Amino acid sequence: MSPTPRGWPKAGSRLAGLLARLDIYGPADLLIHLPLRYEDETRLTPVADLCLGEPAQVEVDIVSCEIVLHPRRQLVACLCDASGKLVARWLNFYPSLQRQLVAGRRIRLFGEARMGFFGLEMVHPRLQPVTPLPQALTPVYPTTLGLSQSALRQLVNTALNGLSADAPDLLPANFCQRLGLPGFNAAIRCLHQPTPEVDTAALEDRSHPAWLRIKFEELLAQQLSLRRAYNARRAQTALNLPPRGVLTAALLDHLPFRLTAAQTRVVAEIAADLATPCPMQRLLQGDVGSGKTIVAALAMLQVAENGWQAALMAPTEILAEQHYRKLSAWLEPLGVKLVWLAGSQRKRAREAALALLQNGDCLLAVGTHALIEDPVALPRLALAVVDEQHRFGVRQRLALREKGAGHSTNDAQDSGPCPHMLMMSATPIPRTLAMTHYADLDVSVLDELPPGRQPVHTRLVAAERRPEVIDRLRHACVDGRQAYWVCPLIEESEVLQLQTATETWQALQVALPELRVGLIHGRLKTDEKTAVMAAFVAGEIHVLVATTVIEVGVDVPNASLMVIEHAERFGLAQLHQLRGRVGRGAAASTCVLLFAQPLSPIARARLKAIFEHSDGFTIAREDLRIRGPGEFVGARQSGLPLLRYADLETDADLLDPARELANELLASAPTVADALLKRWLGEREGLLRA
Repeated sequence: MSPTPRGWPKAGSRLAGLLARLDIYGPADLLIHLPLRYEDETRLTPVADLCLGEPAQVEVDIVSCEIVLHPRRQLVACLCDASGKLVARWLNFYPSLQRQLVAGRRIRLFGEARMGFFGLEMVHPRLQPVTPLPQALTPVYPTTLGLSQSALRQLVNTALNGLSADAPDLLPANFCQRLGLPGFNAAIRCLHQPTPEVDTAALEDRSHPAWLRIKFEELLAQQLSLRRAYNARRAQTALNLPPRGVLTAALLDHLPFRLTAAQTRVVAEIAADLATPCPMQRLLQGDVGSGKTIVAALAMLQVAENGWQAALMAPTEILAEQHYRKLSAWLEPLGVKLVWLAGSQRKRAREAALALLQNGDCLLAVGTHALIEDPVALPRLALAVVDEQHRFGVRQRLALREKGAGHSTNDAQDSGPCPHMLMMSATPIPRTLAMTHYADLDVSVLDELPPGRQPVHTRLVAAERRPEVIDRLRHACVDGRQAYWVCPLIEESEVLQLQTATETWQALQVALPELRVGLIHGRLKTDEKTAVMAAFVAGEIHVLVATTVIEVGVDVPNASLMVIEHAERFGLAQLHQLRGRVGRGAAASTCVLLFAQPLSPIARARLKAIFEHSDGFTIAREDLRIRGPGEFVGARQSGLPLLRYADLETDADLLDPARELANELLASAPTVADALLKRWLGEREGLLRA
């Protein structure tokens, strides 16, 4: 921990605690705690020239001031200047404010004018004494309860006064010149204390060169941190597991399909990683149905044919069990055993599985979070595979890797081999995110769907037309097809009056007496869920009413229709995942999105995007645009500090230069890299993904 800077509030003091809430621990943090917006207190506006709804500053004389009790208790001041009259009202006030509003005194008010019952008025304006007008715009900072703007401004001004005018800039001058970026000191002063002639619009929309300098530095610091983490991992040792071509070749010979060109390319990339003594840290991303499971199976087999263990962890039991069944069908004919671990397992079955893993009799494991619980021992773990990696937190992903050979003891100095790690995601990642939040990973992309996958037609249908949808569902099932009906809730909610899964199940049983309607949700016991899914796969259930437990991992080729209830309540990635459950057979498939009016602007944008696009990468870009990177990635899941100022949509052109300079600084100016990381990340630099 860095020592407390001289003149800084003492650790444990109230002010230090308030600043800590804003991630401010010293003067350097204050410098990059930048304004949200600005107020122009450099000029005065005559009362007669006030524009309704626009903030302005007036200098007026107090005519009278009194407390009015109707329609509610409030402080009302009548004011005037040479051009007109103005009323100021405060609904919440202290006696000290009333004492300042003495008739005959001249004051300044800053606020927005509006028309009131008695004419032009300001409600809760900011009151100030008459002093020389400031020479710079007034910054408005992000703050926290208990820390006033004036106190924060004073602290920032003190930090600015401590800036050394002759301190060398951390960025190379030629690089700044090439990008048209000002020096750091000049940019910081411009943003904290902009003069009236500065382009206010450029400041507000953050396109001013001073903002670009700050955003470039922030992106640069993130690139430096990620590349340093990547290099640190490359310096670790891992087991060298070359392809033996025994089990992997046997599996490829027995598969009822051929790998796509994309799958073949990615399998080769992973095989090459496993054959090196550096731990693989690879993200495998591919659209829904692109065939990630077989790629993972081949990687796990490469490990097994070298005599080491591999484990695959999935976020839900349904998905984990789907992986287990699929891998068992592929691998057991080759004589390869798999172990299944889940929290709902009976004690005897769990103990038997744990024993097989502990003594090394079984080399492959598939399961849920149960894989990372304390009793589980994987002494020969050499590959950890995490499916739907964004659903797991950093510590959970680390916990699986730490089950490996190099982490089999509690000795912090243990230098054994580190397991390879393969993370999979069916949520494609836009290029800008891959370059920022995932820059410390190697990324493989399955950008090709297996032959035979049918396009899914998407239909937007208002909830009032529900009977028509039920009728269409009846015809599809009578013709021999199956259907999903997805609902967002299991039970009634007083807050969200949505159609629930249980109600829908009951209603469809009445509406479709000739069909068998099943129900599955997360609260069912494991054996009940297994029985329902088995009946649906076997075609015994015509319509499966479900919550989002079927979002990933469910593969029923005969299901050609999906209805999503209250689609406006789902996220864009979730809608795309759900839609991917159909279109897996030879029949044309349809996804019906039932929505309730009125739609919010964000819900309308999501439904428009899912209706117009079927490509997962295009949908991911739309999702990033609608939600922003913070929600798209998830700070808790990624473990990375999110970007505060840079915008991955508007500032994408800064990414390539930031990555270029990061590599240059790490190679030739590591002390400069250290200084930039300290400025932007401070104590948070260690907060990197697992």
